[in-house]
Amino acid sequence: MTPGIPDNWTLCASSFNWTPEVTAARRSALDIVTGIVAERVVDTIELEPGLLWRSFPDPKDAEVDELRESVAANGGRISIMGGSLDDFTSPTNRRTTQERLDFLVPQIRAAHRVGATGIRLPIGQAGAELLGLVQPVLHDLDLVLYEEIQGQQNPHNPAIAPALDCIAGLADDHVRVLVDISMLMPALPMSYLEELSRADVPTELLKRLAEEWQDPATLDAVTVLLRSGKVPQQIHTLFMNLLIRFGRSDASDLENIFPLIGAFHLKFWDLDDADGRVSQPLHDLGSLLGRNGFAGTLTSEWGGHEWLQDDPTDMTRRHLALAASALAEGALGGATLQGDDRPRT
Repeated sequence: MTPGIPDNWTLCASSFNWTPEVTAARRSALDIVTGIVAERVVDTIELEPGLLWRSFPDPKDAEVDELRESVAANGGRISIMGGSLDDFTSPTNRRTTQERLDFLVPQIRAAHRVGATGIRLPIGQAGAELLGLVQPVLHDLDLVLYEEIQGQQNPHNPAIAPALDCIAGLADDHVRVLVDISMLMPALPMSYLEELSRADVPTELLKRLAEEWQDPATLDAVTVLLRSGKVPQQIHTLFMNLLIRFGRSDASDLENIFPLIGAFHLKFWDLDDADGRVSQPLHDLGSLLGRNGFAGTLTSEWGGHEWLQDDPTDMTRRHLALAASALAEGALGGATLQGDDRPRT
């Protein structure tokens, strides 16, 4: 019998993976999300409610109930729900603390109503005061608020450290960290490099991006080009991924904050595993999780639909199979595994 991931690791898929189908609107968002479990991709889904509920960020009970019942009828459940904290009502008018609380609490209650175990916000956005105010709500509903760290963010970054210190100081299992492994990129996605090569990006920079992504000087060169105004307009948003969404950390950077971590996003961009650029971070993560006794969710999240036209269901199935194998191999210290078409969830 082939070993798999530990029973207390739950593989999930994010509804974010199906963004192209949601925006195409050939089927309703409800049908698309229900289809994830109906088509036996996974049993457990992470929700991006801004793509699903017209009433978000103040979700109406009828919309929430319809989704919960439809997913449950097909044998599925919800893990974490993405949250939103819009701090400004206009470019110059910031919400008061009470207004921020009033904006967030309906989402927390919707997360509980839909059957989620947690709600997710960007790291540090809530702040200590608001976290203190929502703690009683989280305890009352037995819900976890996850603050997400991703991309170029790093636990050693002075801009991130205060938020992590705040979570550590609360010492509350209802406030945890979610790590997106876009932080752990030994090399850039092959399909992304190909996309840049089709634009008017200097050949020298393309070579550095392909061969020296982990060198801090490479990011300096990216910043210089961006400030020069010479990044082609048609790839400006795509180019910004280099400064925000693509990280250069190592799994070992997470050791010191591991007691704070409750969940992971297994971010992937494509499935071209040249030089282990997709599987190696997963293997390293599996080793970290195994050493530290992790229990929680690991969610497949596909970011590459920004430039790729592949089928979300096929991409997610294949990624989950690869992830299950690489994570288990890492956790078991190098045993060779063969992933199932459908990981245990």
